[in-house]
Amino acid sequence: MVTLAVALFLVGAFALVVVNMEGLLDRFGRDLTVTAYLQADLSSEHTRRLAETVRSVEVVEELSIVDKDEALERFRQITGGAFLLEGIEENPLPASFEMLLRPEHRNLEGFAILEAALSGLPGIDELRHGREWIDGYARVVSLVRISGYAVGLVLSLATLLIVANTIRLGIYARRDELEILELVGASRTFVRTPFLLEGTLQGMLGGLLAAGLLWLSFLVLLPSLQYGLAFLMGHAEARFFGLAEVSRLVAGGAVLGLVGSVAALLDRRS
Repeated sequence: MVTLAVALFLVGAFALVVVNMEGLLDRFGRDLTVTAYLQADLSSEHTRRLAETVRSVEVVEELSIVDKDEALERFRQITGGAFLLEGIEENPLPASFEMLLRPEHRNLEGFAILEAALSGLPGIDELRHGREWIDGYARVVSLVRISGYAVGLVLSLATLLIVANTIRLGIYARRDELEILELVGASRTFVRTPFLLEGTLQGMLGGLLAAGLLWLSFLVLLPSLQYGLAFLMGHAEARFFGLAEVSRLVAGGAVLGLVGSVAALLDRRS
């Protein structure tokens, strides 16, 4: 049971990191706004027609026009005053379109579709978004996920061997009792069922123990890892597993225990 708990704890730790990183990607996908900067010589009518064209792109859910005066006011608020703008006679900031993608298209494919649709449109000077950052972060998430799968596979195989050997020791310790049961007519199912139940129950208990250790580690280590998590996840709040995810962890322990028991019983010759 302890062996199962240790293996599932390590797998669960990788899964917890992946879950939080994927949650961060989803949050950035919901909040990310694509900005298209307009050329300086566009008339109001041309800007309006261009906005209608951009709104017709399938991935665009909402579009707002930010004129030069509003862009200047935003810059003034960000910098905390107008002293940086002293001596500037004309507004140097361009007008822009701020676009929010539809929920089903808030991903790298959606950004690619929008970029292809706006590329070459007269009046659009430059397109800015966080696609490159999200793309790099998604690769890190994939790397962590693949590493978790590899660690999980190795630990699962090692755990199966340990469970199978433990069940074999139990069979060996009770070999006289088992022989007597078979001599008096006990079926193989009657003899093997307790070992299968033992492996499954111990696997479930190992999963529950792993979930408890993960929860304690989450509570204890979260304050000390606050700065590292802030660098990794920004201002997103780290979360623990939900009930469904904990249930999958416990079910994984039960499956490992059951498969290990079956492997041990298949090797037994009665």
